[in-house]
Amino acid sequence: MQASRILPDLQCSLMCEEIRQEVNGNLFIIGVVNVVRVPQLPIVANRICIYNRWTAGLGQFNENTRLIAPDQTTVLSKGEMKFELKDPSASASNVMFFGQVKFETAGTYFVEVLVDDVMKLRYPVVVVHTPPPTAPTEQK
Repeated sequence: MQASRILPDLQCSLMCEEIRQEVNGNLFIIGVVNVVRVPQLPIVANRICIYNRWTAGLGQFNENTRLIAPDQTTVLSKGEMKFELKDPSASASNVMFFGQVKFETAGTYFVEVLVDDVMKLRYPVVVVHTPPPTAPTEQK
């Protein structure tokens, strides 16, 4: 008996500054984000990109990606995408763009990635308030 549907594995998920596509279809992932350092709070991020790669599944699926505030309940941004894997050896690369995301406070935010309402990954993204250095005062 052959399976008609296999829930896929999330091979990776990356938050980055930009994702571009070459003429040959390959993706450029630019500026992988480990920590978000900001000069002031609150601050609005013009654009946040999330790259998710799925594999080892079979069937049609619905991906949900969310950015959660430090209170762990407030959803700052979310996106939904449908995709299909026709063979377990196939993969799907999905890109979510979140625009005008407002970070109110410093702290640990979370990216959550779900497929068909099953949580596959939840990872932290720390926002740190790093004020610009002050200019040294002249001594007389």
